Amino acid sequence: MGCTLFIDSKQLPEGKTIQQHLVEITDGGLDYTFDCTGNVHVMRAALEACHKGWGESIIIGVAAAGQEISTRPFQLVTGRVWKGSAFGGVKGRTELPGLVQDYMTGKIKIDEFITHNFGLDDINKAFDAMHDGDCIRAIINY
Repeated sequence: MGCTLFIDSKQLPEGKTIQQHLVEITDGGLDYTFDCTGNVHVMRAALEACHKGWGESIIIGVAAAGQEISTRPFQLVTGRVWKGSAFGGVKGRTELPGLVQDYMTGKIKIDEFITHNFGLDDINKAFDAMHDGDCIRAIINY
């Protein structure tokens, strides 16, 4: 997966947060963090783990309806950036046609990441596989 270091936050000393640990072991913080969980507490921790001055925290996961994220203004005033990324930041009308063309010509590899194919009648099985973490990409054929 490209991981060079794994941190089990349950193994940190009592009272030490994951963001404190990450800032400490990276000499000031991470250049980029990504939250894919949709958990607002993780979103905040990801921002606070970023390096002052240039760290960027990208929110990919969708929080439950009505959830709000918060942080101290100091986190942003010191140069950290907090932004969302719907559809990977692709502009649908102008960039998506080029990505489709790149896929069609083989410049972008997608097929290798399709792990499951489901019929429309089995759509609930596809959601189960996604929620269980059993697939990378599932295709629904209808």
